[in-house]
Amino acid sequence: MRRVTSLFAVMAAASMALAACGGGSSDSTSTASSGGASSAAAGGGEKIKVGLAYDIGGRGDKSFNDSAAAGLDKAKADLGVEFKELSATQGETDADKEARLKLLAQGGYNPVIAVGFLYGGSMKKVAAAFPNTQFAIVDSVVEGAPNVTGLTFAEHEGSYLVGVAAALKSKSGNVGYIGGCLIPLLQKFEAGFVAGAKSVKADIKIQVKYLSNPPDCKGFNDPASGTETANGMYDAGADVIFAAAGGSGTGVFQSAKAKTKLAIGVDSDQYESAAADLKPVVMTSMLKRVDVAVFEYIKAAQAGSPLTGVQVFDLKKDGVGYSASGGQVDDIKAQLEDAKGKIVAGSVKVPDKP
Repeated sequence: MRRVTSLFAVMAAASMALAACGGGSSDSTSTASSGGASSAAAGGGEKIKVGLAYDIGGRGDKSFNDSAAAGLDKAKADLGVEFKELSATQGETDADKEARLKLLAQGGYNPVIAVGFLYGGSMKKVAAAFPNTQFAIVDSVVEGAPNVTGLTFAEHEGSYLVGVAAALKSKSGNVGYIGGCLIPLLQKFEAGFVAGAKSVKADIKIQVKYLSNPPDCKGFNDPASGTETANGMYDAGADVIFAAAGGSGTGVFQSAKAKTKLAIGVDSDQYESAAADLKPVVMTSMLKRVDVAVFEYIKAAQAGSPLTGVQVFDLKKDGVGYSASGGQVDDIKAQLEDAKGKIVAGSVKVPDKP
């Protein structure tokens, strides 16, 4: 993630880029073709300009933001859209987020997508100031803003599946959950994981820790804290830990390697993005398909029929799931698919609160 020393620097650099339609900024701008914003798109209809504001960690976090980036990249490749992406910085204020969203809207980017619930308050203000711009926010719902679409997920359903996997793979009967920040959203992951693990073994021990507390959710980008917390859990008997902590998950993987244990990734398939020496410890990942949500939202916007209201991406919509990269869950895939089928059919109701 690109760091800046002041909001002024962000605004100045971004303003020049927006004025030049993508030229001269150290933030990322991608133009799918040499034509203007009104040229024909690859997927039919008019080509649109998409603005995307990342959460802390930005493109390259190998987790939540990278999943959003994958959806943006697919929209460029399949639909021919032009896009501009800007990243959040550690310790910034709501005013900083508001300025970032304004820069995108003022630059003619429509729709504008914000990645992460931390943009909620800022987006409500900016959406009111730009009523003709369509906005979307990942992981949140903005009440009283008709031009803001909430892109939400059934994280508890995907977490249930990796909870089943953790319990089936655990030899000690002791597993762990590490959340990046103690907020209701991350407690959905916890609730699903605990329910899934207990569906396999009712008396399994489950350790739960959070790396930070709101409003300072620094635990999403603190690998050292991830390592320290995971070390404590492994030393207390856990042999599998589910890390729903963004960039801090790398620290959990490093602990798992040092302790010769297993870990579960989150959001994207973290086996694929992990360093070669860490791949053996990534048993599976709870897939939160932010890429699917971002792509489907952009696709609908380009077609002239934007998704509105609150959109929930669950197991039925391929919005959540689990990864099988590395082959470590191949031997339990039948049980995982059985659990998935029961959730989709409605015979298993997964709790969304601890």
